[in-house]
Amino acid sequence: MIFQANKTFINLPVKDLRRTMDFFSQVGFEFNLQMTDDNATCMIINEHTYAMLLVESFFQTFTKKEIVDATRSTEVLVALSVDSRGQVDEIVNKAIAAGGSPANDPQDHGFMYAWSFQDVNGHIWEVFHMDESAVQA
Repeated sequence: MIFQANKTFINLPVKDLRRTMDFFSQVGFEFNLQMTDDNATCMIINEHTYAMLLVESFFQTFTKKEIVDATRSTEVLVALSVDSRGQVDEIVNKAIAAGGSPANDPQDHGFMYAWSFQDVNGHIWEVFHMDESAVQA
């Protein structure tokens, strides 16, 4: 039997929950307010994928390991597939305008176009569009 999860929850530590929510709202994300309090929020990526943004002190209760300072080190790259190259640029430009910063220059590989940004906590989000017909060929 092949394992397939029903839903994916990416858990990320954040320094300032309100600032983080404001940032991602400006990028275009929505939140499940039933799963939001002073310690955490559930950011909706799609109907099966969510980012749990947890205040660092609350995040620490889930692990015995030291929390990585995402402004200095990288533990994870979150990659989001979108429908077009234009949408890649739109999302990254919104993130930069909302206070994020570019993580890398745009990369055009012909069949795939990608650009990434750092959110206000230093986490890297890669936004990409892939022409799947070119990959299959």
